[in-house]
Amino acid sequence: PHSAMSSVATQRLSTKRQTLDEAYAPPANFLEIEVVNPITHGVGKMRYTDYEIRMRTNLPVFKQKESSVRRRYSDFEWLRGELERDSKIVVPALPGKSLKRQLPFRSDDGIFEEEFIENRRKQLEQFINKVAGHPLAQNERSLHIFIQEPTIDKNYVPGKIRSN
Repeated sequence: PHSAMSSVATQRLSTKRQTLDEAYAPPANFLEIEVVNPITHGVGKMRYTDYEIRMRTNLPVFKQKESSVRRRYSDFEWLRGELERDSKIVVPALPGKSLKRQLPFRSDDGIFEEEFIENRRKQLEQFINKVAGHPLAQNERSLHIFIQEPTIDKNYVPGKIRSN
């Protein structure tokens, strides 16, 4: 009876070890995008806020496995327009334009208020994660430019990206 006990114990151990290894195995496909570090530039009417877009991935379709670029709201609008025109996906909405916040008689900082910027940052992060997580969007050159190129070339030639 003693030997039967010990074989049960080792069996139980080995199954446990396997699940631990699985837990530490690299995920099959991952794509992480964060929208961070908002910075407001300029003065008066020329003021705008941009955000750092940080990406980490192991998807073969992306040339770079890690990238960091800065984008402003109008760049997100550009991307959304490109994807709506070129891809077959239903592109999620961007957070609103916040016209109310630009009214002249407000006493606060309007669209440069920290709370507003933080909310917009979260919404932009959700937007870009939804878009970039979509297999069809991942083949669009505009998405790659948006996420990985230091500056957006608005005269780029739209098209699909082939992952080798």
